[in-house]
Amino acid sequence: MNVKEFERKEKNTAELTVHVTPEEFEAAVQKAYLKGRGRIQIPGFRKGKAPRKMIEAMYGQGAFYEDAVEALAPEALDAGIREKELSTVGRPSILDFNIGEDKSLSVKFLVSLYPEVKLEGYKGIEAPRPEVNVTDGDVERELESVRRQNARIETAERPAQNGDVVTIDFEGFMDGKPFDGGKGENHDLELGSGQFIPGFEEQLVGKSAGEDTDVNVTFPEAYAPELAGKDATFKVHVSEVKSKELPALDDEFAKDVSEYDTLEEYKASVKNELLEQRRGQAQSAFEEAVMSRLSEKVEGDIPEAMIDDQVDQMMSNFRYNLASQGWDMEQYFSMMGMNVEDFRKDARPTAEKQIRLDLAFEYIAKTEDFPVSDEDVEAEYQRLADQYKMGLDEVKRTVTADSVKTGLKLERARQLVLDTAAEEKKTAKKAAKKAAGEESGEEAPAEEKPAKKAPRKSAKKSEEKPEEKAE
Repeated sequence: MNVKEFERKEKNTAELTVHVTPEEFEAAVQKAYLKGRGRIQIPGFRKGKAPRKMIEAMYGQGAFYEDAVEALAPEALDAGIREKELSTVGRPSILDFNIGEDKSLSVKFLVSLYPEVKLEGYKGIEAPRPEVNVTDGDVERELESVRRQNARIETAERPAQNGDVVTIDFEGFMDGKPFDGGKGENHDLELGSGQFIPGFEEQLVGKSAGEDTDVNVTFPEAYAPELAGKDATFKVHVSEVKSKELPALDDEFAKDVSEYDTLEEYKASVKNELLEQRRGQAQSAFEEAVMSRLSEKVEGDIPEAMIDDQVDQMMSNFRYNLASQGWDMEQYFSMMGMNVEDFRKDARPTAEKQIRLDLAFEYIAKTEDFPVSDEDVEAEYQRLADQYKMGLDEVKRTVTADSVKTGLKLERARQLVLDTAAEEKKTAKKAAKKAAGEESGEEAPAEEKPAKKAPRKSAKKSEEKPEEKAE
């Protein structure tokens, strides 16, 4: 076997045509015959006993060609990849095959090539860092949350009010018939919490213990497909109304919920905790912004097959995370009003960004040529053993030293980017906005503060359990 043609295409794909000698193809056809003859019945012969020539005379000389090509394809592809010294990703496909007059075989494959990228300016990347500030109002809201968590629940001999907890039995009906998932007993519901469908909790305000009532609601459009946008009636029995008695905000409260003796000391500690929390969130947001800008600097096309593989991995991780929480992916998608295709479509931008980051770290590691000592490798083995509670020898059997070295170099590449990154200069942004306002003859708009975001992990990949070495 040898490469007959090789042509690079767009987006890091290539067409690779491999020539298979007549002898190699004949051997594959004979194997296909021996494997497939049991399915063929020829008059005058017991099933599976007909000679190959008789079968080919009846069904054509190419009766076993497709099976032979399918069996030969992996070997031919591997031979072509080795000869051209290619690094491929994803799943190759057969575009065409041709049988020559000399009974040789040519197979044309479409392969996706591991991208070679260019990257400049990975040191000194500037990115915005959210401002960190804790107001007295923030502290008060945190204290109020702690008060609610430590509230005393007491039976209320009055109609339910917003903020009360009601114990209810309920059953939902649609067009007079009960529906799956619409029934519950002895359920505690805090009115005003927004736990139930919009409009449900509001209709229980003013109801008393022992009272039966009908609650009419319309399911949101973003709900399980079988319920989305539909009207329903819930038969509800209120068995108990309970009020929340919040503790007084004083020194005794501080002693009960903390290690401090006075309310002022507790307030100061709450403020410090909020500051530390928000500094961590700001750092995570800064690192995320740095990694986003790094990914944008990567020049090169990413093969669709490579993105597909990354999306597959994301789906696998998502399924595992749901399962660990007792969820089934299909049930989750149904509840959220989406499907697998929606997930894959939404995941593609994130998948491509992660691939570009991986390629960036590989480029930086190769360019910087970080040294990794035997001591570094041994320390990483020990860290993995501690993290996964495995024996050191077991980790060494599972993960090769080369894999450990590669991982350490990639992590150092990531850390180099973060260590050299800088906060985006706000004064420069203000000057640019002011200049823009002067040129247009209008007053420059006031600088907007960065939108608050939920804390996110940095671009460092979450560590996974070491994969076993390939045999």
